Amino acid sequence: MKKWMMALTVVAGLALAQNANAQAMGSEYRTALGVKFYPGALTLKHFTGNNRALEGIASFWKHGFRFTGLYEIHGDINGAPGLKWYVGPGAHLGVYNKGWYYRDDEDKYYGDGDMSFGIDGVLGLDYKIKSAPINLSIDWQPYFEIAKYPHFGNWGGFAVRYTF
Repeated sequence: MKKWMMALTVVAGLALAQNANAQAMGSEYRTALGVKFYPGALTLKHFTGNNRALEGIASFWKHGFRFTGLYEIHGDINGAPGLKWYVGPGAHLGVYNKGWYYRDDEDKYYGDGDMSFGIDGVLGLDYKIKSAPINLSIDWQPYFEIAKYPHFGNWGGFAVRYTF
């Protein structure tokens, strides 16, 4: 009986692994890990439902680092398999490790160890290459900085991720 249970477990595990690989090679994916350009960042996106995803972005630049979390709502674009639009809210938290003048204004100086905290939004396009486990996205992220010197800003970028 133990041998049958072990064999059944192995077969079920292989079937699940094959399903995950087939999904990653199709036009859908569940999780993706990669890099985002502007600023340089690591990005991890995970779908929690058919059209809902969480994305974490860890960005590093010469004046510090910043972690951003986004809740994204995805929608299909008719006639474009694998291409989706997405929009959603989020927040960021970071620390400056080198002095930086906000808009070159001498009265608005972020020093070593100053915190960055604010709310974010995102609007973008997400494309899953059907024949490869690769996902591409491009987005715009407006934000409102709350800490130290409240201001509006924006960034965004181009991401390349491995899907699984």
